[in-house]
Amino acid sequence: MSAHFSNSRQISPFHAACCAFFALLAFAGNSILCRLALGEGSIDAAGFTSIRLSSGALTLALLLKLSAAGPPVQRRGSWIAPAALFIYASAFSFAYLSLQTGTGALILFGTVQLTMISAALLSGERLNTAEAGGILLALAGLIYLVSPGVTAPSLHGTLLMTLAGISWGIYCLKGRSVSDPLAETSRNFSRTLPLVALLSIFSVAHFHFSLPGVLLAVLSGGLASGTGYVVWYAALRGMTATSAATVQLAVPVLASIGGVMLLAEELSVRLIIATVTVLGGVGLAVAGRKGVIRRRAP
Repeated sequence: MSAHFSNSRQISPFHAACCAFFALLAFAGNSILCRLALGEGSIDAAGFTSIRLSSGALTLALLLKLSAAGPPVQRRGSWIAPAALFIYASAFSFAYLSLQTGTGALILFGTVQLTMISAALLSGERLNTAEAGGILLALAGLIYLVSPGVTAPSLHGTLLMTLAGISWGIYCLKGRSVSDPLAETSRNFSRTLPLVALLSIFSVAHFHFSLPGVLLAVLSGGLASGTGYVVWYAALRGMTATSAATVQLAVPVLASIGGVMLLAEELSVRLIIATVTVLGGVGLAVAGRKGVIRRRAP
């Protein structure tokens, strides 16, 4: 897998679509695993974050060692991506103490979309009418979800998940230029370990573990995060920032279904309406981008 990813900077649209689909499943899995662990009180949020990032770093280091590409050439890279990864993972865990699975995922990836599209516009990428309309529709669904009301999500959880979304958007933007997704993702996870140590020191008084909680954190870190992020970094090389931001809004639907089926969470009318609105906006934006590509083709 890694040897193929490192051969070229760009990948085919079909390969990018396959990688993106697997990555979206991993993202939804992270929401379900985190909520399952924290909702049952199997582990505390700081402990979940620490084990998640540490197990992800270990898994990626092993994959890198076993890959045909061999160990990466050591270089002094940016710390922006590792810092963004750590902030995302920490805020994500603490937010899920008070948010349901689908609600948290919708806030997270709605914020991701806004962050990445804002960066795309600042870098000169332009939207057509269909894309702009789709993005506005998706954001309207997100605003409806978090607007005040009886079934509105926790303000504290919403703010934390918004911070997680901004951080994940930055992490994705940094990943669009990497040439070796496995090596770069492994490096990013490894560089979060000093921050993980600090988090552990400041949170040690609140640590509580159980075997199920630890296993869920390891699955989240090693499989859903470590492997999933490698595949996502590969997919990013075949996508624009706008496309990458938009397709991630499919994750809340997958996460909501998982939350209802596995965690017996309530599927509220507000969440259903918000999800349909957001996905409608995603579909419109993606269709608008494809239309531009077809018109530009010779």
